[in-house]
Amino acid sequence: QLGPQLPPRLMQQPWHLLYSTGRDGFSLRTLYRSGTQLDSPALLLIRDTEAQAFGAFSASAIRSSSSFYGTGETFLFSFCPELKVFRWTGRNDFFLKGDVNLLMVGGGSGRFGLWLDGDLHHRGSQPCETFDNETLSHWEEFCIQDLEMWGLA
Repeated sequence: QLGPQLPPRLMQQPWHLLYSTGRDGFSLRTLYRSGTQLDSPALLLIRDTEAQAFGAFSASAIRSSSSFYGTGETFLFSFCPELKVFRWTGRNDFFLKGDVNLLMVGGGSGRFGLWLDGDLHHRGSQPCETFDNETLSHWEEFCIQDLEMWGLA
């Protein structure tokens, strides 16, 4: 279902599993290291402990940064209960920003569309100006059961 939502130039590209909590453990630092190996667009897929699936797409590799980066091709999505895609509104360019302690996707007015902490223990989703999204999970704070990052190369 996500394939047709990707930028046309990426629709036929093969997907490669770069990071998985089941294989690589719960570490944002390891996720960043895995993402920069291919330096490719990335798809974050999350399943929470209530079996809700959601995530983010970035046309840029997901990496640690001191400022926001990314493009208007970045989007958030949720399968709660069917696929909903939240695209860039043009209101700001707060696409992605992260360090070893925090990864943020989307923002504005102190709220983040999706955020993950360094050990992937605390995480949340809020409506934000970048994507005008709904909360991606049932709750603003959720527990991750599985997280995968896929590279498109």
